[in-house]
Amino acid sequence: MSYKWLSYVFAFLLVNTTILASPTNEPKSSAEIYHQVLKLKETKRVLYVAAHPDDENTRLISFLGNEIKAEVAYLSLTRGDGGQNLIGKELGIELGMIRTQELLKARQIDRGRQFFSRAIDFGFSKHPEETFKNWEKDKLLNDVVWVIRTFQPDIIITRFNTEPGSTHGHHTGSAILAGEAFSLAADSSAYPGHLPYTTPWQSKRIFWNAYNWGGAYEPEEGKLYHQYPVGNFNSLLGMSYSQMAADSRTMHKSQGFGSTAQIGNSEDYLQMVAGERFTSDPFEGVQNRWESIKNGKVIEGKIDRLLDTFDHRIPSQNIPQLISIKKELDKINLKEAWIIEKQSLIDEIILNAMGIIAEFNSNKELSYPGEVFKTQLIFNNPSSKELKLIDFSILDKTIPIDIDSKNNQTYKRDINITLPKDYPISQPYWLEDENDGNLFKISNQQAIGKPFNEPAVAGVLNVEIEKQLLRIDLPLKYKYNDPIDGEVNQPFTIIPEVSVKVKKNNLFLIKGQSNHIEIEVGFQGDVHEGNIIIDGLKDSEYKVVDQRTDEDKAKKIFTVEVFGKNDNAEKIQAKAIYVLNDGISYDQDIRRIKYKHIPNLTHFPASQFNILNLDITLSAQRIGYIPGAGDEVPEVLKELGYEVTYLEEGSLQLNNLKSFSTIITGIRAFNVNEDLANHMDQLLKYVHEGGNLIVQYNTSSPLLTSRLGPYDITLSRDRVTVEDSPVEIEKGHSLFSEPNQISDADFDNWVQERGLYFPGEWDERYNTPLTLHEPGESSKEGSLLISNYGEGTYSYSGLSWFRLLPAGVPGAIKLFVNLIEQ
Repeated sequence: MSYKWLSYVFAFLLVNTTILASPTNEPKSSAEIYHQVLKLKETKRVLYVAAHPDDENTRLISFLGNEIKAEVAYLSLTRGDGGQNLIGKELGIELGMIRTQELLKARQIDRGRQFFSRAIDFGFSKHPEETFKNWEKDKLLNDVVWVIRTFQPDIIITRFNTEPGSTHGHHTGSAILAGEAFSLAADSSAYPGHLPYTTPWQSKRIFWNAYNWGGAYEPEEGKLYHQYPVGNFNSLLGMSYSQMAADSRTMHKSQGFGSTAQIGNSEDYLQMVAGERFTSDPFEGVQNRWESIKNGKVIEGKIDRLLDTFDHRIPSQNIPQLISIKKELDKINLKEAWIIEKQSLIDEIILNAMGIIAEFNSNKELSYPGEVFKTQLIFNNPSSKELKLIDFSILDKTIPIDIDSKNNQTYKRDINITLPKDYPISQPYWLEDENDGNLFKISNQQAIGKPFNEPAVAGVLNVEIEKQLLRIDLPLKYKYNDPIDGEVNQPFTIIPEVSVKVKKNNLFLIKGQSNHIEIEVGFQGDVHEGNIIIDGLKDSEYKVVDQRTDEDKAKKIFTVEVFGKNDNAEKIQAKAIYVLNDGISYDQDIRRIKYKHIPNLTHFPASQFNILNLDITLSAQRIGYIPGAGDEVPEVLKELGYEVTYLEEGSLQLNNLKSFSTIITGIRAFNVNEDLANHMDQLLKYVHEGGNLIVQYNTSSPLLTSRLGPYDITLSRDRVTVEDSPVEIEKGHSLFSEPNQISDADFDNWVQERGLYFPGEWDERYNTPLTLHEPGESSKEGSLLISNYGEGTYSYSGLSWFRLLPAGVPGAIKLFVNLIEQ
């Protein structure tokens, strides 16, 4: 049996039964344990549906999960791959990885669960018709039905309604899909491929979480609705649901969604969409699931008695009653998701009541298939209740332990682990295959929905208390002490033994001239001899001109000269492959993403790069780049041959600025860079004395200064989302002829969008040489504003240079060069 297959089996278990977290190194208070017992008793289930990370109403999720005590899950259709990033340069799939983990951190706070569909966020969409032209609707409907059938919610809530044009097309699309899936999930003839793993399910009702933009919701006459007091305070958890929601929403840091809690009363409304009508409660008529099983009433009675007599002072005194509940739960042989969850939850409560700390730690964060490394199992039982450690299973071996644990004595066991040669690397599961259009390709049905990979390595510790066996699943983690942050835990990650990194994303061959690119081959173990080949080029179109080995850093660096494609294609995609002497080949890079609010992330993109044969004229300029929220435009300009210097805080004085021919501000710079806002007068003097200033897009709120240019500019939310929409250029304008001729063909093959957050109003002294035509809308002239100011030139552009240039879009690169060459 392959390890990849095993990982999918576990994925199936996670989606269908939701194995709950085992104890960690964060013991719970008695109030939190009591709250867990309350959750143990409740069997209501809610599925909340929207389109993106940060769409969810964290206040309602917090209320339903902690006041009602329901099991609440959020299904986000996308991972937010198409959004912007306020905290760094990551876009696309890397931004999706970040936002996935931000959602998981949010759910840890509001105590919800998280699911995803296969949808890729392709950027802003203005209508659900456009949305479903990009997404294959039936496949997404399959995903939503699958999540409903496996999670089995009693009610479904959508964040958005189905009215087109009122919001983002993805938003409306999520409500449309949820509404159709509400009926289809109960139909056994719909998506029969689900039925070997789950059964049809009919939720009782579906609601819209109603709201009005910018004001209080006023219930519509004739509509059936219910309101929840979501501003309530939870005395067990020590916070209001508004505070819990604000803390949860603040985890969406890449979107700049830090939140402050509303104080006092607050209401949220559910408007009935379909299902059985109710009189006073959205859960009216929902069966108490304990009543559906033979000993359910016995279990409920035992939980009630525990709640009435719960010992808050010494939680371990509740163990006899908890064990009694466990015995009853273990009698149930049904494999329904909610039952397996309750069986897992009672084990967790028992361990939490004893204050158990169980860890499985590695002496390193990264490893590779075939490596031997050290780990340590740590177990501590601070209570006086005796517990026996039976054994510990890891990979293909079981280690007998057979010792008793109590009275705060710590057990430690050093374990050497050898990873099999065929052990899978830690590639996020939705990135394992090439995308299927604007959907991730996930061939294994049971994997759909789960938020992230299972732990790369995990062990199972079996323990016994009062003759009852408990299983503790322990993911292997890298634990270390940081001198500033103290204890840090990171996921243990498997990387390839050999990695191939291409030092440039774009290799420019200007006017047919050859160019060089460096390729770094890294080795986790021994340095292996081999050769570089470039897939996508003929042997005559490139050659390795230099090779050096750094044994100390276990890497080889190859310099490859590329002569270009004989067919003169403007852009091709090539891939660097390292072939060992024994014929084994490697073609993946290792990319790491590190932010303190989420776990370290790793993925392994193909070692690809763009080769651009451009007949383009540019000068030897020094460019000053003022950082914004983070983008890769400077790297592309360096690859083109410009000298680029980052202008950090303290360098925006006129005397320094005058040493640069062109100065460019990064994306959202006026939203995040206070030094820029404070020195706009110096930049305008620079322009007036002959400089060239290019300002990339900003959002209208919050702006650190309203002075974006020499004359008034008022930003809007206007954008053109269709990347191949018509473009009209001003004939005779020098921007389109000097130094490079721009034609209509240069607006082909743009990615995701034309641009965003265009100025809505501007001073008449600005020229607008571009007119964009979004299908079905009036033309937009604010995507590019240009003005002479004194002896210099100023440009403001909402065109998506931050996507277009790193993606190697030839026409966009030529147009941006013309802006620089003004």
